[in-house]
Amino acid sequence: MLKVARSFASSAVILALIASVSSCGAESDDEMTSAADGADVEITTFVGSGVQIEFDGTVVHVDPRGDYTNAKPADLILITDTPVDHLDPDLIEQLRKPGAPVVLPSTPDDARDAGSRERLLQVPDGLVMNNGDVLTLSGVLVEAIPMYDILPGQPFHAKGEGNGYVITLGGKRIYLSGVTECTPEMRSLEDIDIAFVPMNLPNGRMVPLVAAECVKMIRPTVVYPYHYRELPIDEFVEALRGEPDIEVRVFDWYPS
Repeated sequence: MLKVARSFASSAVILALIASVSSCGAESDDEMTSAADGADVEITTFVGSGVQIEFDGTVVHVDPRGDYTNAKPADLILITDTPVDHLDPDLIEQLRKPGAPVVLPSTPDDARDAGSRERLLQVPDGLVMNNGDVLTLSGVLVEAIPMYDILPGQPFHAKGEGNGYVITLGGKRIYLSGVTECTPEMRSLEDIDIAFVPMNLPNGRMVPLVAAECVKMIRPTVVYPYHYRELPIDEFVEALRGEPDIEVRVFDWYPS
């Protein structure tokens, strides 16, 4: 079971599991979760869906966007999708250490976002991972998980256009879903310690109660809802209140 410290003031307390979590540019709690060998996995959330994950000096950034003045240089950058709120070539160049891998999703020629190809070309040494690919990069095991729409109608996220990722770092399996519905590939995930799960999808896709039911299927130890904007996040939290083995951590991903 993960134990949580609500502020750095309590970091002197020895916890069985410790991770330091903060939200840049928004309200933040400092929370802690320890890796299997006793070192810390540190998670910092940024605006939108940006996440910084650090373990033993290795820093992974996912979908960096916005003000990253306080971010740490990246050993690995993962991009889930190609619209501007996920793929910012200038920020990628700013964040990455020399030679740090940048993982990009496969994007078909008829992708919905006309600027996708142009932005991808601005990361000329980016490494494309297709759905289902598994690689070890900068010492981090990376699994590319399909992310797509499943409800009928014109998809905003077609299968094969983007990636969610499961990374294994510090003995923890961390799932960063990207913008997806509760696909069969997502439901089949196992042994997830920390999950970032989306809402706020167009046309009634992945509404709070559906997202909560999906979380119950994959049963992470800790779940962070994101992509929810103005949706009633309390519905998601309440739907998981009866699941004592799943801890919900809520951050303001869209501060004023």
